[in-house]
Amino acid sequence: MALPRLATSPGYYSLVGAHSFRLGQTAWHCRPSTLRSPPQQKRSLTTTPSHHEEHQNSASPRSEITDSPSPPPEHSATTSTPDTALPPGWEDNPAYHNIKTFSQLPHRHFGHNQHMRINDDFKEALRQILWQFKAPIRYAFAYGSGVFSQGKASADALSPHPNPGKAVQDWQNGGAKIIDFIFGVSHTQHWHSLNLTQHPEHYSALKHLPYSSAAISRVQDSFGAGVYFNPYITVNGTMIKYGVVNLATLSHDLSNWSTLYLAGRLHKPVKILRDDPRIRLANQVNLISALRTALLMLPEHFTERQLYERIASLSYLGDPRMNTLITSENPRKVSNIVGSQLPGFRQLYVPLINNLPNVSFTDPRTPSSAGWETADAIRQTGTALPETDILGGATGLELSQDLDPRKRGNMVRRLPAAFRRKLYYQYKSKFGLPGSAFDEVLEASEDEDPSGGLGFRKREGGEFERRIAGEADLAEVVGKCVRSTVQWPATVQSAKGVVTAGVGRSWRYWAEKRAKGGGKAAGAEEGKEK
Repeated sequence: MALPRLATSPGYYSLVGAHSFRLGQTAWHCRPSTLRSPPQQKRSLTTTPSHHEEHQNSASPRSEITDSPSPPPEHSATTSTPDTALPPGWEDNPAYHNIKTFSQLPHRHFGHNQHMRINDDFKEALRQILWQFKAPIRYAFAYGSGVFSQGKASADALSPHPNPGKAVQDWQNGGAKIIDFIFGVSHTQHWHSLNLTQHPEHYSALKHLPYSSAAISRVQDSFGAGVYFNPYITVNGTMIKYGVVNLATLSHDLSNWSTLYLAGRLHKPVKILRDDPRIRLANQVNLISALRTALLMLPEHFTERQLYERIASLSYLGDPRMNTLITSENPRKVSNIVGSQLPGFRQLYVPLINNLPNVSFTDPRTPSSAGWETADAIRQTGTALPETDILGGATGLELSQDLDPRKRGNMVRRLPAAFRRKLYYQYKSKFGLPGSAFDEVLEASEDEDPSGGLGFRKREGGEFERRIAGEADLAEVVGKCVRSTVQWPATVQSAKGVVTAGVGRSWRYWAEKRAKGGGKAAGAEEGKEK
């Protein structure tokens, strides 16, 4: 009688199901070798980097941990094909401005110059930090002195990390720098709602407001540069600062230079940890725009060091953090960044230089092999080589540009739309153009096809652009336009930090900047006197 009762019991089926599952699992793990799939390739430990992980774009944070078994061609020193070449007309092709997958990029290696090589263990430590966030991060990069050296670190600098991993300590020579991150997200309020649930301690008093995620997303998107920073956050024993930005805001700034706040950070080497096809394309536009802007501010002959310092300085023009009365930022900051990361700047900009028709290397020491700049950057990964060991020395290689007004007028015409409009207004009054004539100039400079098609106009400079290109004060006026672009968003963003970070954290950040910058400024003055 007991058996029929057991058979009719609900627990009977649960018991049988559990044992069946266990038996099935055991049979699967003990299956013959002939039924097993071939073992996966082991992760490559060679010095040639692999970028498969940067191609992944899944909401799952663990989706980008695998490396490609074969490296991209442009990262091989023996390659003979310039895979970093940009296809003609890619900036004006509408097919490239609404992409959703990496396969829609101009070619499979497009934008690989953006991916800097760092130590594998340190890269894994950075990814482990991202894994601690359950809210979906679509695009992420680490930047700043905590990732890339900006000069010799102080030997007695105290580490901000409570319990850093060995990889962080080794990469930072003791772990003495906060690591900065930018997280690109698809839906701002949804992201903060999830993150508030998981990490409420990351937020200031804004988390106590009714509908806090809506209030936080409103503060993020409506003021400053559209970034919400949480500083002095400890993750995996490492002190970090992370900023959250909507992908649409990031893409717009990269393409149009509406604030230059994030676009300026990406003018310099960063470590991209999660990639997005739309952002990669927009950042390539951002990089080539920075190159054109710097060329308009430089003479006919110049060095790599001068070019890269001009590019790196763009985002600091008008930034209140560079005001010595406020934070006493190191006056040699730009020079230190470029001097310590010249190979990284080469990897970013040499492929773009090779694709511009009016600038070229004139130094006889310039290698003739394709991809030499990336191979050189890989060779110097994680090392502090003396300037004499860098190709071209401290100043780098020599370049020259064609100052023909027609070619420079084309560069003016191809500047980002929001920034270009500022430049045009500067010269409207100088040239004494009446309103009607200036309206015609603005209409002719619109990128979109006026016929209502899906394409873009061929962006060639006209008489107005050529006239601008021939002006002797062009470098000064371009600098003024950069300053006006950066100043207000950066000032509001800094003021917003008091609300988003809280008074205590904001005061700590300012005090540390003041102390660090003041010491470096004094050292610089002492060096000048000597």
